[in-house]
Amino acid sequence: MYPEMIISPKMNIIRLIEKIKLWKENEAIICNGEIFKYDWMLERLEFWDKKIKKYGIKSGSVVAIIGDYSPEVTVLLISLIKNNNIVVPLTYLFRTNFEELLDIPNVKYIFKFDEKDNFRFEIRNINQTHKLIKKLKVKGRPGLILFSSGTTGEPKVIVHDFEKLLTKHRSANKRLRTLAFLMFDHIAGIDTLFYVLFSGGTLIFSKERSVNCICDLIEKYKVEVLPTSPTFLNLLVISKEYKNYDLTSLKIITFGSEVMPKYLLEKLKSIFCNVKIIQKYGISELGSPPSKSKNDNLLWIKMDSDQFRVKIVDGILFVKAETAMLGYLNAPNPFTYDGWFNTGDKVEVDGEYLKILGRESDIINVGGEKVYPAEVENIIGEIHNVAEVAVYGEKNQIMGNIVCARIKLLKEEDKKIFIRRLKKYCSSKLEIYKVPVKVKITVDKLYSTRFKKKRLV
Repeated sequence: MYPEMIISPKMNIIRLIEKIKLWKENEAIICNGEIFKYDWMLERLEFWDKKIKKYGIKSGSVVAIIGDYSPEVTVLLISLIKNNNIVVPLTYLFRTNFEELLDIPNVKYIFKFDEKDNFRFEIRNINQTHKLIKKLKVKGRPGLILFSSGTTGEPKVIVHDFEKLLTKHRSANKRLRTLAFLMFDHIAGIDTLFYVLFSGGTLIFSKERSVNCICDLIEKYKVEVLPTSPTFLNLLVISKEYKNYDLTSLKIITFGSEVMPKYLLEKLKSIFCNVKIIQKYGISELGSPPSKSKNDNLLWIKMDSDQFRVKIVDGILFVKAETAMLGYLNAPNPFTYDGWFNTGDKVEVDGEYLKILGRESDIINVGGEKVYPAEVENIIGEIHNVAEVAVYGEKNQIMGNIVCARIKLLKEEDKKIFIRRLKKYCSSKLEIYKVPVKVKITVDKLYSTRFKKKRLV
């Protein structure tokens, strides 16, 4: 492993606070129609510093924030980092079993926020401390604990050194108005939050993530950056709501978290011809490095950072990053002896550029042949009247697995006629073993609350 970054305790968060002092009159946050400037943040930071002291929250304590993006939550987060606490952000939208989750990292203190940004403080009777949390406490470092968003089984509990995560934002210099679409309990949401604050930009918080609401916020507050997922962008395209709002303020759309279908990317480039569309790569265990797309093909990216090294082993992407997590609280150490992390992402390589094909765990093995769901979804997405599609594998005694597809239509259509049309089109574009054997038409959403495709039955 390469040497640990030299970081003095509190160095980055103090640097952020010094920057906030410089941005005093700038708009920091817009939430529920109200504008909060950076000087407001300084006042509330003093308030939260006093509260933390009053409640007896010592450095190294594990503290949960349960709520949503809000002005108060944002400042409390900064205050807890400044106090060298290990922060556990959780949102009501994605979690229900809070007690079970709080038990894993042994959360001692809880701040619960309601929709009006009022909070309730609670103390839990906890004595045990995990060795990774002890490590942060001994070093006097703040920490971040995230829960993986896996669809099955217990989520993995990820421990980060918060100072390391903040280091990459110190040179942030693009002062833009950014919509906080990705949540604060997600690594990409944390990245968005701190990049904007370090650069002196403006965060626009949304209480809803419907297409109409997001478009309305972009129009009303002249949003310049929209970080989101391919699934949400697909909903935006098929809804045609972009025609009903003035979205000309947009300068940048970033996407990540899942494979972008080629047909969708082409539609986006046509609709938002004056907007820079950027693919981002990142996972909860590693953070998100700066990336650069090929000029002629946005689906190929290069990890543009000396602190984020990559190698390919048997077509799988391995990463060594200075922003890598310390480890899991409830799972074995996933790193190789020399510090490489297996991302589980299958990739193609062209020089320094990579093309993400999909998760290795999603691959469907049909009679010894590998099928990438994203490839089949891309073809089905080209078919007239398809709104959403999710491709998955199903066990089969003869072939091992068969390819199946769930599809949501734009308009009602005779199912038998549509399925015949789909299979004919797929047969003209794909090898026979990639053509869906089973096709299910559904009216259900094919994506999660995080706007990520759900492929499981």
